[in-house]
Amino acid sequence: MIEVNEILQTMQMIHEQHFDIRTITMGISLFSCKGSTDRETADAVYSKVTRMAKNLVPVGESLEQELGIPIVNKRISVTPVSMISGENPALIAKALDEAARDVGVNLIGGYGALMHKGSTRAEEILLESMPEVFRDTERLCGSVNVGSTKSGINMDAVRKMGHVIKRTATLTADSDGFGCAKIVVFANAVEDNPFMAGAFHGPGEPECVVNVGVSGPGVVERALKAVRGKPFDILAETIKRTAFKITRVGELVAQEAAARLGVPYGIVDLSLAPTPARGDSVAYILQEMGLEKAGAPGTTAALAMLNDMVKKGGVMASSHVGGLSGAFIPVSEDIGMIESAQVGCLTLEKLEAMTCVCSVGLDMIAIPGDTSANTIAGIIADEAAIGMVNNKTTAVRVIPAPGKKAGDTVNFGGLFGYAPIMPVNAYGNDAFVERGGRIPAPLHSLRN
Repeated sequence: MIEVNEILQTMQMIHEQHFDIRTITMGISLFSCKGSTDRETADAVYSKVTRMAKNLVPVGESLEQELGIPIVNKRISVTPVSMISGENPALIAKALDEAARDVGVNLIGGYGALMHKGSTRAEEILLESMPEVFRDTERLCGSVNVGSTKSGINMDAVRKMGHVIKRTATLTADSDGFGCAKIVVFANAVEDNPFMAGAFHGPGEPECVVNVGVSGPGVVERALKAVRGKPFDILAETIKRTAFKITRVGELVAQEAAARLGVPYGIVDLSLAPTPARGDSVAYILQEMGLEKAGAPGTTAALAMLNDMVKKGGVMASSHVGGLSGAFIPVSEDIGMIESAQVGCLTLEKLEAMTCVCSVGLDMIAIPGDTSANTIAGIIADEAAIGMVNNKTTAVRVIPAPGKKAGDTVNFGGLFGYAPIMPVNAYGNDAFVERGGRIPAPLHSLRN
């Protein structure tokens, strides 16, 4: 049993080091909402989501007040919509967006598909609808899983997602392509991720569940200041102990939220998710380890250790650590990453290397607006290959900002931050991407 007094030592973290519960995310199954038409399904979806999540925001706010812990976001994830949709999934998208607005959550995720081995007609239709849907909705997010270690990479889906992202950017040009910030392309997607934009409620999940995402880059950075110049084993132990404390707070909030909402407690996702605020940066943690800037030689090794120690500390603190749990490296949402990219220390290629050892992948990266759909597909394929071969989750969330070129800046505001436009390799890959078919799974997938 976790006692409230266990979190008293974290008060300094909360008040001085940007520690917070980044999100309480309620996962809701939509399988029972499937109707004979998409209109019937949409009506049932709105009814179920508003019924199940009506107390989510009030419970989150009451926990904030009682425990003194900031809970930044209250969110919902749902069954991938392609599993319940037909010829007009946009009706369901609108219902989800309206439900999110009416219950007061920040974002709702799940407008997507699992296509790692192939696609159904419903999934093809949903992909075609994405650009217009993300232009016309406010709080809806979506993801598509295009590969896995077991199945390989669905290159047809990869190619299509390149075009989806490109068209979404065009349709949301008035906001510098911000619609693309609501689309994540995964390999090895997990079913219990509480973080947007990639959250969805997997088919193996309960009818309804509460997952909590905890974040504390500033806490880790502050802890490392006390061990400057010490050997790596001391550095690692410091990160692990700090992650343990953070996770215990998340465990308390998750258990309390689940009890008050009357639904099962799922997992705590201990991901160091940064914000544009100074003092809340994963890049600054890497710099505290001894790097002049994130992206300097040694960055990948530093990130690998950080990610591993975060996971080890979290597992010590909770029996239900899940989601992604590690370190996120979204460029526009991390002031240290922004600064490194602005001076050219952090490049797209270095970020790709870093994704081999961190929690997700190429995240919130703004690229030139004239980047082709096939180039974007190639970036997705590279990340999917890293995930497939290394048996880990990888993802791509890139924003080809219309009318912008390398060196320009886009500003998305709030937690989405701002970002320099990063250059992309200009050499072509059309013949590669347009082959289609499926890249086979690696040999080590045969473990049964």
